[in-house]
Amino acid sequence: MSPTFLAVLVVTALICAALPAALTLANLRAFDRAPRLPHREPSPPVSVLVPARNEAGVIERLARDVLASRGIDLELVILDDDSTDGTGAIVERLAAADARVRLVHGRPLPAGWCGKQHACWHLAKAAKHDTWVFLDVDVVPQPDAIARSLAFLDASGAALVSGFPRQTTGSFLEWLLLPLIHFVLLGFLPLARSRSDNSPGLAAGCGQWFVTTRAAYDRAGGHAAIRASLHDGIKLPRAYRRAGLTTDIFDASDIASCRMYTRSLDVWRGLAKNATEGIGAPATIVPFTLLLAAGQILPFVLAATGLVTNWRAWPAWTIAATFGACCLALLPRLAEAMRFGQRFTSALAQPLAIAVFLAIQWYALARKLLGLKTSWRGRPLAMQ
Repeated sequence: MSPTFLAVLVVTALICAALPAALTLANLRAFDRAPRLPHREPSPPVSVLVPARNEAGVIERLARDVLASRGIDLELVILDDDSTDGTGAIVERLAAADARVRLVHGRPLPAGWCGKQHACWHLAKAAKHDTWVFLDVDVVPQPDAIARSLAFLDASGAALVSGFPRQTTGSFLEWLLLPLIHFVLLGFLPLARSRSDNSPGLAAGCGQWFVTTRAAYDRAGGHAAIRASLHDGIKLPRAYRRAGLTTDIFDASDIASCRMYTRSLDVWRGLAKNATEGIGAPATIVPFTLLLAAGQILPFVLAATGLVTNWRAWPAWTIAATFGACCLALLPRLAEAMRFGQRFTSALAQPLAIAVFLAIQWYALARKLLGLKTSWRGRPLAMQ
């Protein structure tokens, strides 16, 4: 390796590792948690809207958690989206025991609609109250979670806010990849700018937890505006911003947790199903691959190369810069592990995590270009 080429690689690695590290540290200060006390008394009544498809194993737990909410008058509306495991019967039993629970039966999925967007659209039509929380069934909210998320909606002044729960992990790919949700969010979204610049391209959200109002939802077109999308976390906030409405995000790790998947195979499939609407899109996959590979993998490849060659012909500054780049690559993940209760061992596996994450993005793009159909929870997904 020539000295010039080595210097270029080291400087590239250092710069590409420093950019997300600096932005993450800035964003951690701006990524607020929901207020501990509601800003207004009493809080408005809220409709908690939950789409459910074959969720017999967790739906009763979710209902129990939501109904235990404090400081809020609520109804829990659950849409049984053509389940085959008895989910609907469980909700019917819950509704008979508590008048706050209502069951909505899903309708046949029209052409051009993603199942979740269709379910949420009909949940919105069924809601009695004018303030809404869209909640995924695998979220585990604390008793004050809903009241505090409404307080954040009020304090932010936004039309749509989204909370990011703490991600609970078990299997290998859960442990390895799911903490990257916070890394990608905080390392590449300038949060302060996204609050001052309402461009759709700066929108962000988490499909597990959305809070909005009827008036704002109707003005933005709601889930009908993103009917074919597989990635409501990105697409719904963008729809609001295109309608001239503001959006915001908050740290919900202290009020809710979520285990999205239970098997490594499901993690791969779940991240791949909506990859091409995010980093894996044709327009973004190449620059993101170069940036992530250069900043999160290259520093460790350089360090391994130097150690194997005993740093022969390496100028002293390149050795120092290589180790500096390694430290900068790990810094965001270690800071996020402390803030969000993630595992430190996962943070130390950052180079492997990024390599697998990028492999999923390219896998998803290849499937899209080949026209291969994808299914999720037993239902084919529309190709984008």
